[in-house]
Order: sequence, then C-alpha cells, then structure tokens
Amino acid sequence: MTENARLTCTTCGQANRVPAARLGDLPKCGSCGEILVAPKVMELDAASHDKATRNDDLPILVDYWAPWCGPCRMMAPEFAKAATTLSPKVRLAKLNTEDHPAVSQRAGIRGIPALILYHRGRELGRLAGARPAHEIVGFVQKAMQTVAG
Repeated sequence: MTENARLTCTTCGQANRVPAARLGDLPKCGSCGEILVAPKVMELDAASHDKATRNDDLPILVDYWAPWCGPCRMMAPEFAKAATTLSPKVRLAKLNTEDHPAVSQRAGIRGIPALILYHRGRELGRLAGARPAHEIVGFVQKAMQTVAG
C-alpha cells in the first residue's frame, strides 16, 4: 500500500487521503466528519459504490442484498462480525439491490446475497449465498493473497 491511502467517504462521496499508518485510528472524512475505516458495515448508494470500488486503495467487500431476502437478513450479523475481524485492512459495505438495481445489474449479480471483493477498481473474487463470519473472513484472506503476491 502507498504511504497515503485513497478512501471514498461512503456518506458524502468525498475522496480522502489517509496516512496508511493511521487506518486503524478511525480516520474521519475531511468533508463531513464520518468515520472512513471502522469495524462496522457501511451503507452504500450508487455513487459511493462506484467511487469506492473503482478508486479506493483499501479493499472493499460489498454485500449485495435486499430487505425481502431471508438469507440476506440471516447473514447480516455474520457480515458485521466479519467487519470487526477484517478492519482496518478491508472495509465492508452493503448495497440494497432493490434500491439500486442498475448497480447490481452492472455488477452481474444473479442471486443474493452475493459478496464481491474489490481493490483499486479490480474485482478480486465473488462469494454467493449466506455465509458465516469465518467463511467470509477466509474468502477475503484468500483473495487478498493475489494482491500481496
């Protein structure tokens, strides 16, 4: 990773530069003050999804879900557990496919829940179906080896 990490604020969409050594210190957006890297799941809209998945230096795992989806709701606490384990090396976020169908169509989502790991505009891997936290973490760690190696 570079000396400064480029991160998109998932709240206001502002691009931020954060010293890589400070990613674990709960850095805040210079524009709106929201925390940029936290051990929790962030909500994405279409604009923040596109900016974060294309431009950010920190990997982001996106959960494509819908409120009517039982397995999606069942997996939500497991996804939140994975966020606490993976932060500050990976950000976890979710996108409501019902509210943003064009984004899920562009991402080629065929069924939900679906997880896609992105890093600097590149898709590193996909995982389909509801999964426990340890499987989500394992998937990310394995996919991240392609970045490190």
